[in-house]
Amino acid sequence: MNTPPFPSLRPPRWPGRITRAGLWILSAGLLVTLAAGPLNRFHLAGVGPALMTLVIGLGVVVFGTATTIVGVLFSTVKGARIPGTAAVVGIIIGLAVTAYVLSWVERARTSPPINDISTDLHDPPKFERVLALRARAHATVPAQYRREVPGPGGRMIDVPQLQREYYPYVKPLFLALPPTQALARARQVAVALGWRIDAFEPAQGRLEATAHTFFFDFKDDIVVRVRPNGTGSRIDVRSESRVGLSDIGTNAARIRQFLGRMQTH
Repeated sequence: MNTPPFPSLRPPRWPGRITRAGLWILSAGLLVTLAAGPLNRFHLAGVGPALMTLVIGLGVVVFGTATTIVGVLFSTVKGARIPGTAAVVGIIIGLAVTAYVLSWVERARTSPPINDISTDLHDPPKFERVLALRARAHATVPAQYRREVPGPGGRMIDVPQLQREYYPYVKPLFLALPPTQALARARQVAVALGWRIDAFEPAQGRLEATAHTFFFDFKDDIVVRVRPNGTGSRIDVRSESRVGLSDIGTNAARIRQFLGRMQTH
């Protein structure tokens, strides 16, 4: 009978089992996370369940990543064999996902609880053509501009004041182009940015469009208003979300990108 010498000196197997378990948990978390977007995009679930699926999936990813790291650390100490390449790749993916999520958490923490941004706070451009689209989509955010909205604890939030504080760069754009040419340029820029044009009315000097996010397919509505300013034009933009409370700075960033393109297009 061939009994291996010194069986007690064999490396333990449990670190490898922990590592493999962590990789399986991590993989399951990634699948759940990736399913969250299609749930909302294809109307398989509402916004709330889709976001909850995302949170659960990310929590599983973090737990799986931590478990994998623990398994690798114990295997290093105990000299145990583990699926090294898979563990390294899994840890890198898990840490990358965790860092990305934490960056969004920080962004949400530092963003004001508003989701209706306008370059003209005294006379914000009004939505017209997209009102029917918002109604069919069961938008939870009113289309009319609200200067005050309920905030945490029931206190009222001054929307213009918060916008000026957090997004001071959101201001009207003045161009030397006549209004008709400025509006035509606005349409070209909107198409280049991937917006869906819902209305283009040169006689009224306005354009309405819809933008959507890639993963969740969240839709935001935009109205561009062009008015004469001497021999040139004044361009005002308003961008509003259809759902939620805070847009995590998305609408302000969209307006900034649009106006930047208008200057260089």
